[in-house]
Amino acid sequence: MNILFENETDYNFSGEEMDIFNNVIEETLRYENFPANAEISITIVTNAEIQKINSKFRNIDKPTDVLSFPLLDFENTSPLEPSETIILGDIVISIEKALSQSEEYGHSIERELGFLTAHSMLHLLGYDHINPDEEKIMFSKQEEILNNIKLRR
Repeated sequence: MNILFENETDYNFSGEEMDIFNNVIEETLRYENFPANAEISITIVTNAEIQKINSKFRNIDKPTDVLSFPLLDFENTSPLEPSETIILGDIVISIEKALSQSEEYGHSIERELGFLTAHSMLHLLGYDHINPDEEKIMFSKQEEILNNIKLRR
């Protein structure tokens, strides 16, 4: 597993916060029985920057907490080989949204970063929550992944 991490903000991550990204990504890949070596990019940005990205790629001109940019189309991909390194895609997180949501929901910033990372990883692995059935599956998986690494609410 290879994580490319870029922090484009003034926020100073603690070692524990940095471990969250690695632990959640590792657990998500294990949970989903991902057969190959994965590469994921995580970029931490401000609300202003994520609003620009959200506007450009989704035509939604407001900040959001996390954006996912999958690079693999699982429906049209041949079986993955364990020796391959697969670039799954990019995760963009607004640290300002993460901080405000952790306060709003009454849990730690570690839990919020873990939640946003698990959510985005599942998008990179082909899951979505467009309809209620998909949402139930995806949200259940998120909670199980976070519970498996003891990152509970």
